[in-house]
Amino acid sequence: MAVRFGVPPEGERIRSLVEERLKQAMSEDGAKITVDWRGEQRHLRVISMPVDMLYFNPDTHRIRAQRTLNPERNRVLEEAPWSDAAQAYLHDLLRQQASDPNQTDPEYTSLMNELDDFGQREPGIISPDGILVDGNTRCAALRDLGVKDIRVGVLPADTSRRDINSVELALQLRKDKRRDYSYINRLIAIEEELASGRREEDVARDFNIKVKTLQQDRRVYQMINEAIERSRTSGGAQLRLIDFERHQEKLRELQRDFDKKAETDPEAAEQLRESRLAMVVLNYPKTSLRLAEGDFYKRYLDERLPTHLRPAVEESSAVVIPGLPGVAVPDATVAVKKARALTDQLLQAEAARVAGDKLGPQEQAEAGNLIKAARTTFDVAVKLAGQNAQLEKRKIAVQERLTDAADYVKQCAAEFAEAKAKRALDEDAFDDALLELRDSLIRLARQAGRTFDIPGDGVEWLLSATRED
Repeated sequence: MAVRFGVPPEGERIRSLVEERLKQAMSEDGAKITVDWRGEQRHLRVISMPVDMLYFNPDTHRIRAQRTLNPERNRVLEEAPWSDAAQAYLHDLLRQQASDPNQTDPEYTSLMNELDDFGQREPGIISPDGILVDGNTRCAALRDLGVKDIRVGVLPADTSRRDINSVELALQLRKDKRRDYSYINRLIAIEEELASGRREEDVARDFNIKVKTLQQDRRVYQMINEAIERSRTSGGAQLRLIDFERHQEKLRELQRDFDKKAETDPEAAEQLRESRLAMVVLNYPKTSLRLAEGDFYKRYLDERLPTHLRPAVEESSAVVIPGLPGVAVPDATVAVKKARALTDQLLQAEAARVAGDKLGPQEQAEAGNLIKAARTTFDVAVKLAGQNAQLEKRKIAVQERLTDAADYVKQCAAEFAEAKAKRALDEDAFDDALLELRDSLIRLARQAGRTFDIPGDGVEWLLSATRED
């Protein structure tokens, strides 16, 4: 949710200084920067401003998900976004790695090194009141380097909050060297743009993606938020958006496979989603997630789960539809309920494990042990599923290789006459190749003869064609 705020406390003083420096820039016909402004190109004058006078943008999408890392500091940010404490929190968040807030983002370190070696190359952008629209991270880095001033373009005097958000998005989504939004922050930005009344087609165009991709990402975002709700423990612990940051490709592929499966088998699709979401919590790689099909829980997990991980669920029952007396539909099957209950258990255990000081050491240790036990069971299940997948590939490979060979023979027949007409046919080499083909078919016939007690038409032809008189 975007923070709502007015003019910064030093806004008027900043506006006066900005106007003074803009006049000087106009008289000197100084540098300009071009931005998309209300549907057209606008050229902004570039001026130099003290870095300590400007305000980090509390609404920036760059660190939207990360703001909730520290509820107390985030509360200060929402209540007093221009205070020293709130601005210091934004400064800290701009340094941090999106997927691991305990680490400084390597891109931030690279930016600092570049600024230290070469200085500021591209100007940032501010509102007339001194709010950083573009260049929040650069300003943070310049402050950390002890640089006194930053070059910035200045938006028009009638700039609104909507303008600031639009300009920020337009600039950040350009294909240049800017530090990209993290995946979760992009999802948040998309939802906020749509919530403001914009069409999916327009938002997709701004984000340089197809409408289909935008719709899929929205479903991923919904799945993440539902998982967060499901992770809530009795002690108040809960997973956060950033806990899903590093799983972008896994979640996208999960949603894509779920959508495809749901078209033909909704129940199997639900089981697939629950099993793979559980594996996301357990931090399996994407290649392992692909092994979890709709029957993964029933086939590989159900009988192997230890007692404390085995979910107790009720049998399926009818659900009455409100407003339609006498009309009822069956609820989820037992198989789906079991898979979902296990995933809920793992979501809550992971929330407790990473809860920090919200829970006691004993609760966190118990959660960690549960995650380890689940990982041990899933390791066996993943191994068995992988072995079965390899077996299925080998089964399919036999007929696929024959089909490929048939295609090559057809192509050979089509090119034979042309090669002969152009005197490009090496008859001796052609004869040798046929003998090699004959020997290969003989070996295949021996294998097929041992395998099929009652050969079909194809196998019967193979045996007859390779039978020596």
